[in-house]
Amino acid sequence: MRVLLAGASGAVGTPLTRQLIAAGHQVVGITRSAANAERLRNAGAEVVVADVMDRGDLLAALRGVAADAVVHQLTNLGTTKIRQARLGTNALRTTGTAHLLEAARAVGAHRFITQSIVFGYGYRDHGPRVITEDAPFGEPIPGTLGTVVAALRSNEEQVFTADEIEGISMRYGFFYGQDAFTRMIVNAVRRRRLAVPTSGGGFGNFIYLDDAAAATVAALEKGRPGQAYNIVDDEPVRFADYVDTLAAELGAPRPRRLPGWVFRAIPYLHAIISTSMRVSNAKAKRELGWTPAVPSYREGLRLVASAMR
Repeated sequence: MRVLLAGASGAVGTPLTRQLIAAGHQVVGITRSAANAERLRNAGAEVVVADVMDRGDLLAALRGVAADAVVHQLTNLGTTKIRQARLGTNALRTTGTAHLLEAARAVGAHRFITQSIVFGYGYRDHGPRVITEDAPFGEPIPGTLGTVVAALRSNEEQVFTADEIEGISMRYGFFYGQDAFTRMIVNAVRRRRLAVPTSGGGFGNFIYLDDAAAATVAALEKGRPGQAYNIVDDEPVRFADYVDTLAAELGAPRPRRLPGWVFRAIPYLHAIISTSMRVSNAKAKRELGWTPAVPSYREGLRLVASAMR
């Protein structure tokens, strides 16, 4: 297939470009940056330089381009400023999705894969039950977190209900791997600038970036239209245990413990580390024929530490 990939130079987009090409697909990557455009060309992709948030610029840049599918992997999570990252990503999941659906029609694509996250199941303690794709997703909640969940809901609703589009949503866990955000966490752990709650925090679900990309290729080829897939590894882990394991792999001191109330000074961070969920990847394994090559954070953090020594 010819795949129009938005976010081709990002954390998921970089390994996804490589894996799509290796699987025999053609990639047309969208980027705003000339430097990233050159990197994508060197990886074997065609390039469209455009701003997805500028509808006119995007559609003009796509004149004469044809594709069978569109993959939406755009976020604004590369910034260290939490508010800016949240607002920018919300916009990409609402307005950006709308623009990319127009782009899909313009290039003749009928398949659309979009990036979502498991936090759409709700920022709260879900207890010991295992969450499948049948659980309520994107239910309205008040406040700042409500805007994040509303954007996730808008993203999926737009993709699932678009006329003549086979929409599929990838509900990823926490990303980690060979990317800038993971490097930032590694540096914070080495310098003892990352603390964890005394309680250990909630359980979360991680996914190694190469595995996230592999699942996306599988969804492109085998996913059922109108379906969402949880893309997580096999072992949920408490936030503190994850960071402790990373520190041990790096040979760094164990992170400091602080009372949970201290983290409330950064509300979004507090919400993430206090949310607890155990998410099932059984549907993705069953329907996509996908299994994570890195089945738990233990193996993944070993790879991270080895690459960053």
